[in-house]
Amino acid sequence: MDQYILDNVDRFHKLVQRWKPQPASKQRSSAQGSTESNPNMIVAARLRVLLKEELDLGLPQAVFPRPSAPGVLDIHELKRPVRGLAELRSADFRVDRAYGPDSTTEEIYTDIVKPLVPWAQNGGIGTLFAYGQTGSGKTYTVSRLEKMVADELLGGDHSEKRTITMAMLELAGNAAYGKRFWHSTILTNLLNKRGPVSIREDAFGVIQLSGALEHRVSTTSEMLSFIETATALRRTEATEKNDASSRSHAICRIRIQQKPDAPDDDADGMLYLVDLAGSEAARDTTNHDAQRMRETREINASLSVLKDCIRGKAEADTAAADASSKRKPHVPFRQTPLTKILKHVFDPAALRNCKTVVIACVNPCILDSVPSRNTLRYAETLRVIVPKVVEIKYDAKVPRTWDNKQLRSWVRSNSGSPPVDASLLAPSETGIQLLRLDPSEFQDRCVQTPGVTAQQAMLFYNKVWEMHIDSQRNRQLPSKSKSKAVVVPTAGSRPTAASDALEQGSSRDISTGASSIHFKERIRPGMVVSWSPPPELAETLSDSKAFALILCPASAAGPHARDYQGSPVQAEPGQNGGDSASYLCALVMAKTHSETYEMNLWRQVVVQVGQMTGEVILKYDTAARSWLNHDSDVD
Repeated sequence: MDQYILDNVDRFHKLVQRWKPQPASKQRSSAQGSTESNPNMIVAARLRVLLKEELDLGLPQAVFPRPSAPGVLDIHELKRPVRGLAELRSADFRVDRAYGPDSTTEEIYTDIVKPLVPWAQNGGIGTLFAYGQTGSGKTYTVSRLEKMVADELLGGDHSEKRTITMAMLELAGNAAYGKRFWHSTILTNLLNKRGPVSIREDAFGVIQLSGALEHRVSTTSEMLSFIETATALRRTEATEKNDASSRSHAICRIRIQQKPDAPDDDADGMLYLVDLAGSEAARDTTNHDAQRMRETREINASLSVLKDCIRGKAEADTAAADASSKRKPHVPFRQTPLTKILKHVFDPAALRNCKTVVIACVNPCILDSVPSRNTLRYAETLRVIVPKVVEIKYDAKVPRTWDNKQLRSWVRSNSGSPPVDASLLAPSETGIQLLRLDPSEFQDRCVQTPGVTAQQAMLFYNKVWEMHIDSQRNRQLPSKSKSKAVVVPTAGSRPTAASDALEQGSSRDISTGASSIHFKERIRPGMVVSWSPPPELAETLSDSKAFALILCPASAAGPHARDYQGSPVQAEPGQNGGDSASYLCALVMAKTHSETYEMNLWRQVVVQVGQMTGEVILKYDTAARSWLNHDSDVD
């Protein structure tokens, strides 16, 4: 067949010149009325240049990006009919980005890979996969991208110093021992003299790589030295298409330790750069022995499972964003060691946010039209079309309707003092995309603004979600209820039913003129106070901020009342008024998040008025399911 193609190169050129492109993939591009794919999953295709030996033979290029339709590639094959002249068979494939032979690696890095770096620096997980036929330029592309990532992380003058570690792993799909062969998987650490690594899952469902040593890097040259060492140790073999074909998957894992004052110190950013083993067409395996055939089957099988996992995760993300969707895609990440290692990338139940980029490397030579078509078909199936949604009109009270400009304006006016830098919090996100951010990432972006504390960031996050929940609740109310205006009472006005509803869920005293009266002169059930516990109680409470909810006077508690230590609640003689009066109170305990509290009504204590230091205004936050200290910079 190769000789037939060589004999008909001139005819191939004539047929391509006369060929007229058809509308690209009508059914695939119009699925559900949209061509927009999942923003967290970018699929790109890169065509390498024709090699010198291909040019010397006069072999033409058979794969072309379509200028009139970005992301569409046309591929041409020369078919041999039973009778007559050679015929042209053409097909088109759609991806998110298409890069021709003239595109540089720097251009690819800037367009789709560079955004993964700040994503990982902010505590997310970024993953890059390079896939394609052996000899299509995967290792060349990944090696250049790794150098650019190293320069982005460690080059120049960085004001924020973070600990960066890296591990280089190799995953071989088949191993041979003695004269017997059997299917097994070897995971080795290339920077630890090829030491073996075990893939294990702990009691919390987290994949642990036992034996994988991480090396701390502080300079670009140090990281590049590790990468070059690992590349030299990687397993390669000569094939029909490539004298040094990669016979294993190479995984470069970069861990970025978060700042010590970040809201979640455990959420280290992760960046995976994965150079997959090259796939092989059937005609490239004719001279393989039994062992090499097994290797090829193992590689192709792992690539097939990887495709199912990538697409399944993208479908799961899309289904999660669509409230009307009831379908839960299955993601078979446990079927191969490669996908099991990257469980946190593919598991729909994972709590970490992930962004994934797949680069399909394609050989554009006419002799490789068939494997190139298979590569592009593989890449196209990874694209998951986002359902077309009805355009929602802007509403200042509904965050999910805001575009990026409207969101930034609201952040500057409502994020407290000092205001959060909107360009750091939402560089490109819309309102609904901001709501989808993980809380730790939201808070980490906020604290990058000078002067903004973790407490302010958390309160602002709760405020955004409270506004979103209120907008959802109001949308479900009957139209008659929506039309009723809520009147905010002014100072000195008589409380109304509207003001009662406004203060529902707050410990604030809404009595007329309450703010002008000292809190000790208007103690009432339901008031929350701060107090100084005596030394014998301070150690047992183990809370730097002691708050208490007043229930009733201690004398009214009754003979059977007991405090949280089991002692009877009794008012001693003479404690009937002033600072000597005592009240039965419920403890208000701080939760794990700063400035969030919970009422412990079953843990009661007697507090004297003299021990009370001030009134605390708590408000219940439906989004956080907690009580918040309402005396803060964020209203």
